[in-house]
Amino acid sequence: MRIGIDIMGGDYAPTAVLDGINLVYDMIGNSAELVLVGDRDIAHTYFKKKQINTNRFELVHAPEVIGMGEHPTKTFSQKPNSSIAVGYRLLAEKKIDGFASAGNTGAMFVAAMHTIKSIPGIIRPCLGAFIPKTNGHTLILDVGLNPDCKPDVLYQYAILGSYYTQYVYNVPNPRIGLLNLGAEEEKGNILTRATYQIMKGTTDFNFIGNVEGNDFFKDEVDVVVCDGFVGNVLLKQAEAFYTQIKKRKIQDEFFDLFNFENYGGTPILGVNAPAIIGHGISNQIAIKNMILHTIDVTNSKLTEKIKEVFQ
Repeated sequence: MRIGIDIMGGDYAPTAVLDGINLVYDMIGNSAELVLVGDRDIAHTYFKKKQINTNRFELVHAPEVIGMGEHPTKTFSQKPNSSIAVGYRLLAEKKIDGFASAGNTGAMFVAAMHTIKSIPGIIRPCLGAFIPKTNGHTLILDVGLNPDCKPDVLYQYAILGSYYTQYVYNVPNPRIGLLNLGAEEEKGNILTRATYQIMKGTTDFNFIGNVEGNDFFKDEVDVVVCDGFVGNVLLKQAEAFYTQIKKRKIQDEFFDLFNFENYGGTPILGVNAPAIIGHGISNQIAIKNMILHTIDVTNSKLTEKIKEVFQ
């Protein structure tokens, strides 16, 4: 298995990314070969300074960088030799089996749509994120790619979330909930009421009905489906909550699970190959976990299993 890593992506790249790669190298052994995508001279300078044998890795030169604040669509077309563009070309050409970056999220999504493309039958790919609960964690999707959704899109999100949770995290028959402002079938807005009707009675996934915001931390649901607008607000609120906990120097094992470093990254669900997006502020620990998760997602054959459902 060959995993491509964008060494230029992220607020603290390339140092944090290369530090993370160095951390994970001995952990993965022979299970995966790491292909580093980015400025070759910068990588060589780092490895020389750290006295690391460069023969450990394959380096693919990509002299351009898509900055975190740059416009995704324009910059992707203007910088064909960026680390993100080159990494996706390697993925599309099957020269690597998975690709991960903590770089510009929008550019990662745009590049995915232009190179590996969405799986036929998928209306809109999505991103998920995990919120800790008393026993494990709850997957929320979408968390920002698609702020406006229709019922059939949310229905597909439920399938994608169910497969991701089942095959990557080994949760049997994941419980799928539709985020709403009440548990009753008739509650909610036009979108949630219509979505409930097409989810009700389905055999495509284990639909348990509407769930509310106070259900996240209970062990009653495994996947929560919502549009990207609501999901992103929830995710940012959870991140802000963790920041306030740390500022108050509160030590608690459960609250520590809110640290994004623990999860590393999340795949774009619904595209034709494993593409993992890490947090822009990723440090070496987060990068290490992003790489490990990329290996897990690739090993699980999640993409192939999703293709079988939508063929």
